Amino acid sequence: MKYSFTPRGVCSRQILIELDDDGVIKDCGFVGGCSGNTQGISSLVKGMDAEEAIERLKGIDCGGRGTSCPDQLATALELALEEI
Repeated sequence: MKYSFTPRGVCSRQILIELDDDGVIKDCGFVGGCSGNTQGISSLVKGMDAEEAIERLKGIDCGGRGTSCPDQLATALELALEEI
């Protein structure tokens, strides 16, 4: 399943996720944001169970914004899992 999410409070403008039927992240990408960081996050979560990624990423803060690209990815994954 492919899922598109529009993050809030961060530099990235869109998060694209592909999950398999078991909730494993097949692909992940960001539009906008800090290129090196978002590429690194995407590479690290590929092949990971979405629930594990959520546990690891949820609550990470960027510069006092109260959220971050990893935190927004966790939110996107939560919503994507609801659709499986």
